[in-house]
Amino acid sequence: MTYVVTAHCNGCKYTDCVEVCPVEAFHEGPEMVYINPESCIDCNACVEECPVEAIYADVDLPEKYQEYLEINADKSQEFPVISEKSDPLPTARTLEEIKAAGD
Repeated sequence: MTYVVTAHCNGCKYTDCVEVCPVEAFHEGPEMVYINPESCIDCNACVEECPVEAIYADVDLPEKYQEYLEINADKSQEFPVISEKSDPLPTARTLEEIKAAGD
């Protein structure tokens, strides 16, 4: 099993999750972060820290986000590891804003 960052992170890039990851499984892209499935130890720590509910266990991944399994695997190989919290993007939305938009 692994955890997967999904669409709610795109354009937001909150990094609360990276601080709690004990194995530095997060990688930072320009618009979002990704979880390396080879590094993830399935500890679940990141799920509770994500303010926009963007992270799911692969076994609980909604059908509409299935493509993010491959996206995380691919992009985590492309981008550098991130282990410290940074400011979200200027385009970051709150969970309420995301839900109101129907995303």
